[in-house]
Formats: sequence, structure tokens, C-alpha cells
Amino acid sequence: MEHYTIATVAEQYSDFRRVLWTGKHTQVVIMTIPAGGEIGEEVHEVDQILTFVSGVGQAKVSGQTRKVSQGDMVIVPAGAKHNFTNEGPNPLVLYTVYGPPEHADGAVHATKEEADALEEAGKDEPPSN
Repeated sequence: MEHYTIATVAEQYSDFRRVLWTGKHTQVVIMTIPAGGEIGEEVHEVDQILTFVSGVGQAKVSGQTRKVSQGDMVIVPAGAKHNFTNEGPNPLVLYTVYGPPEHADGAVHATKEEADALEEAGKDEPPSN
């Protein structure tokens, strides 16, 4: 059994992206978006569920925009263009569940730039089942 007090764990790290757990069908990732930062517009071939732990931001999914803050959850279906931006002075902290996994098991990306570079180099591939 894996057990986390997820809000506490998510706020312990300041990494842009940290894979917390990877299973056969899903993956849990914690993220911290710095003030003025963003995830970056993207489209996944997997479903994604994001839950916000602290901070304030903006979610843009398939052309719809909503404000997000602590306790909010946003579902991004596979194939939906999306971006999340930090609109406040403090980090926007969240955890996300991908189904199936989207990133390399155990991956830690300190910054968005590092995450983007590793993805472009093909070094952030999910495990093959």
C-alpha cells in the first residue's frame, strides 16, 4: 500500500514536476508552478485529473477558461488542448493523476525548462507495460 497526505507531500517539494507514484494504468505527479509561470500549452494522449493544493491560477481547457485555487479539481480529457498558469504571488501547487502514465517513473524535473528539454530529447517516456 502507498499512503500519502497528498497536500503535505505536494507542498514539501518545489520541483516543477515530480513523479510520486507510477502504476500499470495510472500515475500520480506533484507539480509546483512558480509565480508568473505556466505548465505550457499542450495536448496529451492520456486523461489527466488535476487537484489544486495551494495558490491561485487559471485553467484553460479546450478554449474554456476558469480560475482555480485550493480544493479545485480540473479534468482534462485525452486530446484536449490545455494550459495552467499561476496568477498569484505564491507558487501554484497541485497534484495530477494521469491515466495511463505520461512521464518516466521516478522523474524529477526542477524547472519547466528542464522538463521540456527532457521531453524533447525523449528522456521522459512512461514505462512500457
